[in-house]
Amino acid sequence: MSYNGRVTQTYDCIIVGGGPAGLTAATYLARYRRRVLLIDAGKSRAAMIPRSHNHSGYPDGIEGVELLRRMALQAAQFGAELRNGCVAKIARRNDNGDDDGFVLTLAEGGSVEARAVLIATGVVNRRPPIDDEAHDAALAAGTLRYCPICDGYEAGGWECESGGERRIAVVGADGHGVAEALFLKTYSEHVTLMTLIACDLDEHDRADLSHAGVMWETRPASGFAFEENSVTVTLDDGEEKRFDTLYPALGSNANSELVEQLGLDLNDEGCIVADKHQRLGMKGLYAAGDIVAALDQISVAMGHAAIAATTIHNDLRHVDGAIAKG
Repeated sequence: MSYNGRVTQTYDCIIVGGGPAGLTAATYLARYRRRVLLIDAGKSRAAMIPRSHNHSGYPDGIEGVELLRRMALQAAQFGAELRNGCVAKIARRNDNGDDDGFVLTLAEGGSVEARAVLIATGVVNRRPPIDDEAHDAALAAGTLRYCPICDGYEAGGWECESGGERRIAVVGADGHGVAEALFLKTYSEHVTLMTLIACDLDEHDRADLSHAGVMWETRPASGFAFEENSVTVTLDDGEEKRFDTLYPALGSNANSELVEQLGLDLNDEGCIVADKHQRLGMKGLYAAGDIVAALDQISVAMGHAAIAATTIHNDLRHVDGAIAKG
């Protein structure tokens, strides 16, 4: 194949994103004996996990970085090509708009071609105003957490240093923050919902918080100081409140730029809406993982990937005539 006069290799599938979804898909496609390239910018949220205890098969837990390392090793073992880099643009290979694959332009220069593309670029957490060093240290210590589904058990599963149940703060006084605070009541009787800006809650949310016994702090938080086993939140009037764990419930930003370039629709949260086979409504284009509108969990991302990879393989078999079209 050629593009702008340059001969290039055309992969059966290029995967954009090297988190659990992308790496799972790479293993599946490689085992389907497909020519597969995975391009990863090295920003998977999974790398931020100090230790996951709800990932099946690891009863003692596993660090996010180690899980990614093992998954990458497995994909490479079966022949997937893994490359560090960033995809700046995805476009149809031919200007006439037919279905003859895609060209991916790399931010570092050059381009690669593929018959199919799987987008697994994930999302980025919206963070409270905490400097990077303090943020990463608090995350490692468990005084800062982002996923109550993943680690609510750990957040409220033992007594705090002063005795009694652990005190949990949730930052984000909107519908998302309310839902997260109510969810965390499963794990502790001492849950407080906080805000970064002056705001109000509707009557229904206030009633739900009151019924569940969740405290609601209306004064905005202006600062966060993390210690080894606790976090002190300073309110805008100078008062300080101390907690054992802080959960930001500020939502996330989907890494959806490539999808937007192609003119595909996103939901209200900026995530991709895929069909049950992970197709995106454009021939040869698929998505998996947190970028897809679904529950943000490693196991879900891996399930997406298994479905997407199998769909890609079978769709290519149809194109190649290996499966009769009915």
